[in-house]
Parts: sequence; C-alpha cells; structure tokens
Amino acid sequence: MPTLLLVDGSSYLYRAFHALPDLRNSQGEPTGAIRGVLSMLRRLESDYKAEFRACVFDAKGKTFRDDWYPEYKSHRPPMPDDLRAQIVPLHEAVQAEGWPLLAVEGVEADDVIGTLTRQALERGWEVVISTGDKDLTQLVRPGVQWVNTMSEEVLDSAGVEAKFGVPPERIVDYLALVGDTVDNVPGVEKCGPKTAVKWLTEYGTLDNLVANADKVGGKVGENLRRHLDFLPLGKKLVTVATDVELPVTLDELPARADDKVALRALYERFEFRGWLKDLDAGAASVAASKAATEARRFDGQGSRGQAPGDVAFDPSRLAPLPRSSHPQGFSVGAAPAASLFGDGEGEEQLAAGAAPTGGVAGAHRSGYVTILDWPGFDAWLAKISAAALTAFDTETTCLNPMAAQLVGMSFAVEPGEAAYLPLAHRASDAPAQLPLNEVLDKLRPWLESDQHAKLGQNLKYDAHVLANHGIALRGIAHDTLLESYVLESDKPHDMDSLAKRHLGLATIPYTEVCGKGAKQIGFDEVAIDRATEYAAEDADVTLRLHRHLHPQLQGTAALDALYRDIEMPVLGVLQRMERTGVLIDPFLLSQHSEELGRRLHDLEREAHDLAGQPFNLGSPKQLGEILFGKLGLPVVKKTATGQPSTDEEVLEKLAEDYPLPKLLLEHRSLAKLKSTYADKLPRMVNPKTGRVHTSFSQATAVTGRLSSSEPNLQNIPIRTPEGRRIRAAFIAPREHLIVSADYSQIELRIMAHLSDDARLLEAFAQGEDVHRATAGEVFGVAPAEVTSEQRRYAKVINFGLIYGMSAHGLAKNLGIERAAAQSWIDRYFARYPGVAAYMDRTRAEAREQGYVETVFGRRLYLPDIRASQAGRRAGAERAAINAPMQGTAADLIKKAMIATDAWLAASGLKSRLVLQVHDELVLEVPKPELDTIRAELPKLMGGVAELKVPLLVEVGAGDNWDEAH
Repeated sequence: MPTLLLVDGSSYLYRAFHALPDLRNSQGEPTGAIRGVLSMLRRLESDYKAEFRACVFDAKGKTFRDDWYPEYKSHRPPMPDDLRAQIVPLHEAVQAEGWPLLAVEGVEADDVIGTLTRQALERGWEVVISTGDKDLTQLVRPGVQWVNTMSEEVLDSAGVEAKFGVPPERIVDYLALVGDTVDNVPGVEKCGPKTAVKWLTEYGTLDNLVANADKVGGKVGENLRRHLDFLPLGKKLVTVATDVELPVTLDELPARADDKVALRALYERFEFRGWLKDLDAGAASVAASKAATEARRFDGQGSRGQAPGDVAFDPSRLAPLPRSSHPQGFSVGAAPAASLFGDGEGEEQLAAGAAPTGGVAGAHRSGYVTILDWPGFDAWLAKISAAALTAFDTETTCLNPMAAQLVGMSFAVEPGEAAYLPLAHRASDAPAQLPLNEVLDKLRPWLESDQHAKLGQNLKYDAHVLANHGIALRGIAHDTLLESYVLESDKPHDMDSLAKRHLGLATIPYTEVCGKGAKQIGFDEVAIDRATEYAAEDADVTLRLHRHLHPQLQGTAALDALYRDIEMPVLGVLQRMERTGVLIDPFLLSQHSEELGRRLHDLEREAHDLAGQPFNLGSPKQLGEILFGKLGLPVVKKTATGQPSTDEEVLEKLAEDYPLPKLLLEHRSLAKLKSTYADKLPRMVNPKTGRVHTSFSQATAVTGRLSSSEPNLQNIPIRTPEGRRIRAAFIAPREHLIVSADYSQIELRIMAHLSDDARLLEAFAQGEDVHRATAGEVFGVAPAEVTSEQRRYAKVINFGLIYGMSAHGLAKNLGIERAAAQSWIDRYFARYPGVAAYMDRTRAEAREQGYVETVFGRRLYLPDIRASQAGRRAGAERAAINAPMQGTAADLIKKAMIATDAWLAASGLKSRLVLQVHDELVLEVPKPELDTIRAELPKLMGGVAELKVPLLVEVGAGDNWDEAH
C-alpha cells in the first residue's frame, strides 16, 4: 500500500534556526535554517519509502483558532529578521528537492497534516508524520507513525503511551489539562504531566473527569474546578482538525524528481559545497545510491522486516481521527548539530551513521564468526546438516524479490552462535571470499532438502532470492513472522520490533551499518566484519524468537493448528504464485488510458459548462466557491474552520439531486483508475518474464485476509465498465484460458453456520436464493412474489447487518425513512432469531475476552471493545460481529489455495494458480484441462471445511479475467 510522508515544515524551520549557530554565506545571508530543514528532508527521504509526500508550512495571517481565542499564540515574539529572510528561499529549495509544498490560508500546518492523514487512512495508506510537535501525537494510530528526525525518536501508539503516559486518543485531554505554553493555551494551574496522567488513568476521559471534578481533592482539585469553564475551549484549541478544505488532493502529492538546475543555483548562492559536490558527481551515481537505500531499508523483505505494505488497516477498529503494525522506533540519541545539519564534513559524518548506541548485548556477538575459507565452510555445513533446525537468512542487493541477488547468508543452530558467509562484498579492502557458484553448488543439497528443517523471518523472500540463483528452497519448517502474526495479529511483526518486545533486545539498525542519506552504501559495500555482526545477529535473533514464540503457539491447540496447517503451507503457495506472475495486455491498457484521458477532458469541460466558468476540479476551495457560492447548493456539513465541506460524502449526498457533484465524483473515480492501473501496470511488467509479479502478504490484515502490493490487485473496481476493462487486460497465454473460482455468498453462509439460525440454515440447505428468502420473510410475501426491488432491499439488509449496519445506515443506503429501516431490521431479527442471539452473544464474549475467533480459532483482537468513548466502543462491537465472518472466509480461501496447489501438483496438471483476490482464486488453464478444472475445482474448494451449510463455488472461464469472472 502507498505511504504518505508528511513533514511539519514550520516545526523544523524554527528548530533548525535555533539549534544551529549563526551560519552565513560569504555575502552575509543567513543559511542555517535552510541547511537544517533540507538536511532533515534528505534524511527522511532516505529512511522512508514514500510514494506520496508533502512539506507543510504555516501560512501568513490569522487562523480560525484566533477567532475562538484572541490570546492564542499572542505571546509569541516577532519572527527574527534572519529567520524571515530564509523562508522564501527555503520554500524554493524544498520544491526544487521534489517535495510538494503546502501552506493553506486560515489554518495551521497541523490541521493540514491532520486532514491529509485522515484522507490517506481512508484509502488504506500508511502515514509517517515527521515533526517535533507533541500535539501531532494525537494523530498516531495503527497506520500512522510520529517521527522526530532531530532526535531519531519514532512513536507508534504504544510509544506515545510510554512517552506521555496516555494513549494517542487521550493526548487531546492531556494537553487540555497541562496546557500548551508554546501556543498560549492555559491549562489547569499546578497540573503537570504526572497529575494529568493520574487523573486520566483514574477517570478515563476529560469529560468523565469534569463530571467528577467535585471528587478531586487538594489545591489542584480547586484549580481544576476553577478552570472548568475554559476546559471545553482549551480542548478545542489543542485538537488538530482533520476536515479542513485543501487546495490539493492526495493524488497531486506524488514524490517528484528534483530540479537540479534550481538546486544548483540555490546551493551556489548559499554555498552548500557538499551538496554541490553531490550534484557534480552525476545523476547516475545518486540514483544508484537511492536505489540501494530503498532496497536495504526493509532488509530485502528478509530478516529485518515484513514486506512493504505489511501493515494492518481496519477502520472498524479505530477511533475517528480528531487511525500498526508499524515497528515502534527507539531513540539512539541526538547527534551533534554538525551531523544533523551540516554539509561537507558534517554530511559525511551523517552518511556514515552515528556510533552504535543500541543493539543486542555485545557478549553474545563473541559467538559470531565469518566464513572465509573452505575448512570453515565445511565445519558449518556439517553443523547445519546435523542440526534439527537451522535459522537461515540472506543478505541481498535490493528489495525486489524477483531481482534481488545474494550478497551473503547467515546461519544459527544455537542461541549466541551464528555464522555469516559473505559471497559478494565488493569493498576495496574486502578479504577474499569463497566463490559464489561453488558455494551454492555445495549448499544446494542442504537448501533443497526437505529433511533439513529451516527457520527464518519472512522466508518467502529468501525463497525468491535463491530461486533467482536457480535453487528451490525446501524444508521451510518455521517462520517467526507468521508465528508472531498468528499469536498477535494486531502487533508489529518485523524482527526488530519482535526482538524488542519479546526478548528485550535492541538489534543493530541498518543505518548503523550502511549509513544514511545520499551517500548511504549498499550492503555489498559494508566491511565484512561489520556485516558479520549485523547478518549473524539476524539468524541468532530469529532462532531466539522462535524458541520464545513457538511454545506459546503450541500452548493453544487452535492457534497451533492455524499456524501449522494454514499459514505455513500457504507461504509456499504464495511464493509460487508470485513467481509465476500474471500476463497483461499493455496495448489494451494504453488504449484504455487514452480513452480515459479523453473522457476526463470531456468531464472537465462539462463541469465548467455546468459551473458557468472554468475552475480547478481538484481544488476544494474553488469547488466550494462554485457549489455553494455561485450555484447556491445546500450546505451538507462544515469543516472545522466553518467553511462548507466538499468531501466525497458531501458530493455523494448532493449528487442525488444535482448534476455537477455527480459529474465530479465520476471524474475522481476515472482519474484514479487511469493513474493507478491503466498508466501504471504496463510499467510494472518484468522485462525478463514479460509478466506482472505482485507480492502477497500474509501478515497484514488483522482478519487474516491476504493483501497485494506492487501492484495492488485487490482493489480493481468491477462494478463499472471502466473497471472491468482493467480486468480484461489480464489475459491468458496462447492456448490457455483464465479460470475464476469464487465462493458464493461466503460470509452469509458463515453467518448461518455461526448463528445456527434454523431458517437461514434451511435456506442454504435447500439451495434457495437467500436474498429472495429474506425478502419474503421481511416483507411477508411468498418468495415467488418477491419483486426485484424487495430483493434488492433484502440484499442490503443481509449484507448490512453482518457488517453491523444501524437503522440510520440502512435508511441512508436505501434512501428511506429511519423508522421504516428500523421496522425492517426488527422484522429481520424476528424471522431470524438465531442471528440476533449470535450478535448479542458475540458482543458479550468480545467484551469479556477482548477478542473474537474464527471457526478455525484465529483470534481477532478488539482493543476498543471496552472503550469509554461510545463511538469507539460501537465500532469495536460492529467489528466483533463481522470479524469472525471475514476471518473465517480468509481461512477458507487459504485452505482452498493449499488444497488446489497440492491437487495440481499431484495430478500432473499444467494449470497454475496466478492470483487470489478476496474470495476468488484465478488460474491459468491449458484449454485441454478446462473440463477437468471445471468439474473438480468446485468440489475441492467446497470440501476444505465441514460447515453446517454447503460451500458453493462458482467457476467461470474466458480469454481474460473479466470474461472469466
């Protein structure tokens, strides 16, 4: 999934200005703030792979908070002249570096960041917020990290709570109590952080504290009661708005290439000599360095991390923004100002990385060895050949699993003892290494042996790396990534986080080995002794983690079976599917892109005609002026600034009665389709295979569903002709067909199984149209007399209720009165009492346990199920009802993949699995095998589990995915 990197430029501007000495060029112009901010942006760019990004500054003038509270920020001194002089050139430099820059009149940078964060999370993106402002920690939640580049502190939800004593959702309450001296927001007199944390721990929320203010004793209690009248305004002032009108959309914030001409002029003017040298070194070397940075940041998807995008995002589990499996960072201390902000020697110090301040206790590293000769190799080959289980890891050249090449391998069979086998280090002072091909020939019998058990962290990636060298990795026995995922799906699963959480170990960060910034080196350039410390630690810590995690799995029979019988077997299936890839027709996509472009142009012209003037369709401000100012459309809701909102929900409501909002929604949908699929997919074809190779992640969604990335093939729309044309570009090879096998109404069938409702079970057992049957029950007519409109209503009811839809939601969805919707819901539960009982029972069990379970024992944790805030608690209750169905469906499709893969291999058929999307399997099938696949696949998929209702599988075939589906 994409990552959005948001930088609080105003925060860093002031901090850089005050942190550095009075730096000037030879003309006397101040340069420190410019140098400092640009240095931090460069570090962020190297540390975080972000497809979209923005650097946000405060705009001149007052904001809506000044209207609420005239004293807001009134005590701040005037901006120093030397700082003011650097703002314009800094803005120019930021944009020249390829960063979209935002400064929105009337709102603060925090509110712009809050709004973009909400918009990104609604799309399922990850967000990294880089700032030194503690106020923005209120935005942290699964999917959002808070990063302080100056101190190298990284906080997820747990980190925020550890730092402040309250979770992110209580930061606003905390700030309202302690006040914000920077912004001149007074808090309760004498109420410091400890008192605020104590009160919020005891009373839960600020509202509850206020309700019990008379019970708070002592002088500080008196102060609290005197401050009660101001607290609502104080809380309002410190709450980051997430619904302000922005002049851009997320799609307009892609990371851009830098403008070297503009940068050269700026670097020359301000005499940034080190950066000028980088420009002079040539674009090719800079690009290579950046590629190495990105390739190694996730340790090649190997031991250090899960694949990019392996972050759960489940909106139902989150409180509304005022949303990780993100690894919680740890501070390695603030570097000297020269290394943070300088060029020349300072930049070299930064690129080389700070001296290690963390890492596993050095005592066990004495057991790490480097294999540089054949006797050493033979000794370790004998050791791993005799071992019952060997922790194994690869070090590689890049992140792409289809392109990565070996740099080295590490092994461990006992904690504290590990070996690194360097194979392709190319530093000038590197000692002679054993020849790669000869080593692989000698290791091949062990690597390809099912009898020699291997353990790793995300071994799917290592299997790809070895396949790139012609070796089929076998004997994959355990994977700590999946052990962690099964045990605690809502936590981070990368090795560094696991080591810290379970072993209390701080592992060596990659940046300590390879440095940072534009001068970061690839792992093949690392000195071998240092590489040994890092790589051997991977194998050692993986072994330690397995010995800690696996007994916990074995302690619960259902979790052990889930790991052993579903997650581990599907790992190999996914690796083979990724390796196979899928064939696309780039010419069809190109044609579709041109047609979409023409349609977008026509829609823009039609929008201008409807508006009576030209305007930017992507500008909320201009759009608001047109819709509500010129056309006088009704205001549906307002933003925090009091302006009429133009978000998607508003446009959908207005589109019911007005043509322009409807047209705008169509334009947005088609623009996304064009950029995300029609334009992008042809560029992702692997030149060696001629196919597109997506990456499937097992350890992403808390429900157990697989996710797809680079490219994401899970979200291609299929309900519009334009979306179906994207699917039509996924084609079968010559003399083959695409076959789609899809579980029919799987979640409703799981609901029938879980609820044990007699009428619902009967409907599925008799093969009835369940939506027609429901319509008959709800509307009191015979199934044969049900109208198409009644069936449509019943379908919305059926699916809506299993997602926890309320009467309000049903009324809105169907365009009816709330009372009528409630009446239909009441009739539904009266006709299906087992469903009502299941929902009540599930909510109660969730509150008692803190989690719910799938049919196969997967645990789906609900941290907000006991939340005091009603909205969060209601969201968790809705998730509690739906999660067992989503999770069971995920388990079933994984079991179907395992069974299908095994059957195809055993039968000698040449058909191949190529994709898995939601409840659907997609295969490439030679035409002579079609009848066999059609006949056997439904029986195979329908027989993977014994439920109280039959599992129905629908199979289609065609020359492309759209025809087959």
